[in-house]
Amino acid sequence: MAAFGKILIANRGEIAMRVLRACRGLGIRTVAIHSEADANALHVRFADEAVCVGPADAGKSYLNIPAIIAAAEITGAEAIHPGYGFLSENAKFAELCGKCGITFIGPTPEAMRLWGDKVSSRAVAHRYGLPLLPGTGVLRDADHAVEEARRIGYPVIIKASGGGGGRGMRIVREEADLARNFQTAQHEAQTGFKNPDVYLERFVEEPRHIEFQVLADAHGGVWTLGERECSLQRRHQKVMEESPSPAMDNAKRNVMGDVIRRAIRETGYTTLGTLEFLMDEGGELYFMEMNTRVQVEHPVTEMVTGVDLVEQQILVASGARVSLPDTRPWSFRGHSIECRINAEDPRTFAPWPGLITEYHPPGGGGVRVDSGVYGGWRVPSCYDALIAKVIVHAPTRPEAIAKMRCALDEFIIGGIRTNIPLHQALLREPDVIEGRMSTRTIEHLVSRGF
Repeated sequence: MAAFGKILIANRGEIAMRVLRACRGLGIRTVAIHSEADANALHVRFADEAVCVGPADAGKSYLNIPAIIAAAEITGAEAIHPGYGFLSENAKFAELCGKCGITFIGPTPEAMRLWGDKVSSRAVAHRYGLPLLPGTGVLRDADHAVEEARRIGYPVIIKASGGGGGRGMRIVREEADLARNFQTAQHEAQTGFKNPDVYLERFVEEPRHIEFQVLADAHGGVWTLGERECSLQRRHQKVMEESPSPAMDNAKRNVMGDVIRRAIRETGYTTLGTLEFLMDEGGELYFMEMNTRVQVEHPVTEMVTGVDLVEQQILVASGARVSLPDTRPWSFRGHSIECRINAEDPRTFAPWPGLITEYHPPGGGGVRVDSGVYGGWRVPSCYDALIAKVIVHAPTRPEAIAKMRCALDEFIIGGIRTNIPLHQALLREPDVIEGRMSTRTIEHLVSRGF
């Protein structure tokens, strides 16, 4: 049993529901926050208490730090779970929580700054032997970028030091295009993350995206819970994930796991974390960044390891010692796939908010749906398009693919458009079926039409 009596969930949608369920399983009361647009949201209906923290604009509600802290104090919440996105990787928010006597369910502000900033995390990775692509520190100006790009060699990618999710990223193949893209990336980084710092890395044309799940407690325990294949992306946004990766084997997991555990332990990091890597065409892994929060795709790891990651995250924050077998590498139980269901046109990817007139999620053995919507709910236009996640589990990868096909065929969402047809097309793609995907697989599929 966790030490917390009440937790405020500083998020919305499916992740708010996911955290709420974990709290219920631990016997913890919950407080939902919501904007005016989310007054009838599912997480508001199921929480023990709910507090409106502002209007529809996320900057005035879900990112409104004074209102969220006040909501926790008024309701007597001892801890805040930030979910993902919004304030989940905001070190200042975590710091303020501590000053107000509220536990932030995540890493310390110091660890968040160390690992969350892309440039400093590259330095940490280098110190502990994690493989890195050729790159730079923070760039001073466009002239500095040109100088460094000549050293690295084209193509290069400009990245925001303090962000992710594709914002502040620009691929540059020729020197003539570098200055303009540098300015654009800086502007996006400042707008999106209040931090204009950018850096360069060598760009890999057809990489895979593979990430490793970490869990660490305050008693020196560190676990790597396998990896996730996240190569199926559009504009750096993940669409479909699976675990384990078809590109990995136990030898690679052992080597990478040993290096990751050492880095996590020696930097004093605690709670959940995800280390993201690119795999080049030759099968070599290169560290990109660390996400210091629970990931959208965490359910596939839960399905193949049997570990409730959100529950463990809450227990670690309460000071508990993690009680899991020390398996290196982790013994996987079958295969799991997740499809992110977005309210968007499946071909143009334009957001498609509106009233859900009919909602019938799939079911059956080995099928899980994490969702924050219901029939009669109006999907707002002011937030992320993700409305549900379908996760399946089966003994083998081919069986998991077959099960996901059936689950998507059963999923009925009326009144709006979703990207379910895209997922169905991906599961017919030979490269996906045979496990040969890259981060450009969706781009190639869309260019051919489906």
